[in-house]
Amino acid sequence: MPWQGKRDWKPLEERSCTDIPWLIVFILFCIGMACICGYPIATGGASRLISGYDSYGNTCGKNNTKIDGVPLSGRDMTENKFVFFLDPCNLDFINRKIKSIALCVFKCPSAELTTYNDLKQFALNNGSHLCSYDIPTTKYTHSSERHTKCPKLPVKPSKAVPLFRRCIPVDISCYTEFAQAFISFVSDNDVLRRVLAGVMASKEIIMGLCLLALVLSLIMMVVIRYISRVLVWILTVLVVIGSIGGTGVLWWLYVDHRNALNSNTVSVFGKEVASDNVKALLVCSIGATIFTVILLLVMFFMRKRVALTISLFHVAGKVFIHLPLLALQPFWTFLCLMLFWVYWIAVLLFLGTTGTPIKNNSTNVVEYQMQGPPQYLVWYHAVGLIWISEFILAFQQMTIAGAVVTYYFTRNKSQLPATPILSSMARTIRYHLGTLAKGSFIITLVKIPRLILTYIHSQLKGKENACARCMLKACVCCLWCLEKCLAYLNQNAYTATAINSTSFCTSARDAFIILVENALRVAAINTVGDFVLFLGKILVVSCTAFAGILALNYQRDYTVWVLPLLIACLFAFLVAHCFLSVFENVVDVLFLCFAIDTKHNDGSPGREYYMDKALMEFVENSKKMGFHKPKDGDSREMKPMTRGGTLA
Repeated sequence: MPWQGKRDWKPLEERSCTDIPWLIVFILFCIGMACICGYPIATGGASRLISGYDSYGNTCGKNNTKIDGVPLSGRDMTENKFVFFLDPCNLDFINRKIKSIALCVFKCPSAELTTYNDLKQFALNNGSHLCSYDIPTTKYTHSSERHTKCPKLPVKPSKAVPLFRRCIPVDISCYTEFAQAFISFVSDNDVLRRVLAGVMASKEIIMGLCLLALVLSLIMMVVIRYISRVLVWILTVLVVIGSIGGTGVLWWLYVDHRNALNSNTVSVFGKEVASDNVKALLVCSIGATIFTVILLLVMFFMRKRVALTISLFHVAGKVFIHLPLLALQPFWTFLCLMLFWVYWIAVLLFLGTTGTPIKNNSTNVVEYQMQGPPQYLVWYHAVGLIWISEFILAFQQMTIAGAVVTYYFTRNKSQLPATPILSSMARTIRYHLGTLAKGSFIITLVKIPRLILTYIHSQLKGKENACARCMLKACVCCLWCLEKCLAYLNQNAYTATAINSTSFCTSARDAFIILVENALRVAAINTVGDFVLFLGKILVVSCTAFAGILALNYQRDYTVWVLPLLIACLFAFLVAHCFLSVFENVVDVLFLCFAIDTKHNDGSPGREYYMDKALMEFVENSKKMGFHKPKDGDSREMKPMTRGGTLA
């Protein structure tokens, strides 16, 4: 039923809260996460992690209670605040711990102790007993158990780690066995040795290339902020020319290096490096050729579909001019994610030292394990990692959507709020956290089974038959595709919520209807638009790689290029993706606003468009060509999703 009241298409000033039940559920879930953090704190797990505990269940720095079946437990360790390992070099990399008896001591040995008499004197002088508690200090030199219950001689000087109070050897040569094993592995693997040598020899170049990638990404962001139709075509032409030119340079370098290798003017070691470089250049040249051919074909078939994309890019550039702080959104989101992940890891470590003390009969060491219902707290904690992370990402999407919607539906841009982004954040926090909780939970429901199946596939690798392996991969692939589709629908649902202040399901339904009605335009935006942004990323990576090839070309005699170039190119792509992802979100929000505008307005008096002149020109050209035809009799404006008459 059409709505009869006056409709003013701009973000609603009088909003209503959406999806309140889901907000309550999310708050209760977060309270559960806080309780999980409080459980190890209340039961002593956090204290054991920070203060440390010995092999008999005594927490260092505290007066402990007796543990049944462990004679050396229940000791007063108020004065002994540091953890000392009898053999700190005995590392168990599989279980990520030190395989050694641990004791609570008063002081870490600051000087090397070479004899058992030195251990005795250190204990008498400092009150720090470095042998097991059941060996008296007077028997350090002649006890029959001193070889198993006293530290391995010589005892290297050690220093307490800040905050965690563990005595760690000052001299890292303590870990020579591991270092020698690693060096032996590298020495036996000739290719790995040359690759690592290349990385070490070109570390300054790698750092310079990473800095260049950051600068290029910033330049690309500035260019996109002031983007125009001409610049889009220039960007496309530059990428095409760069791909063709870069491919030609790679083939030229391949021929040059192959001729140098065949000239027998290099040393034996240099020949091995040169041979590796020739192979790498051949692979890169073939890959670049294939990529260039695909790029030219895509550009040829998409050349007529870029009109709307170029117009949206032009308007998106204006959005960034009016809202420059949008470019900082990835930094704030990344900071929030990092803070939450640090908290999550800390709580996980707390849970690892929480539970009932159990004596391991094979090692006679006390270990803390959670039993009964508390052991499922880890699974709850894992779900919280996914849900809250998705919630933080959804908050960024809603913030961007709210700011862009405010820009689009404000006719006079001089009347924009002083801080549109902060206003969007405030509206989201006040009204729409429940919608974000529901949308992020749906993504979590799909992501959890995908991660479980991926884990099962990795654990069964090489054990399952071909049919089971194929089925697992198919399920993982289907869930991944479903997750991406839902993420795209969620983003458009958040935009509809930012416009009309509706619940998640209503917004998702309305956004889905709009997207279906504009299926061809959606296809064009998601192919051409994403492809143009991908070209921007490729341009940054290509320039970084080209600069890296030119720089490494002067070290051809002793540097293998593959790994240094891969490191620099990967960093360049991640940085470019971080900057351009915000621009991609802005384009998607603008498209949905544009689709709504063209559906419910036709430019006639009383139904004027809200769109920018660039989009207006596209609509006029489409009308002339017969592509845009308003529906007859569709004189209504969009049905509001809030009650009331006039919307401010």
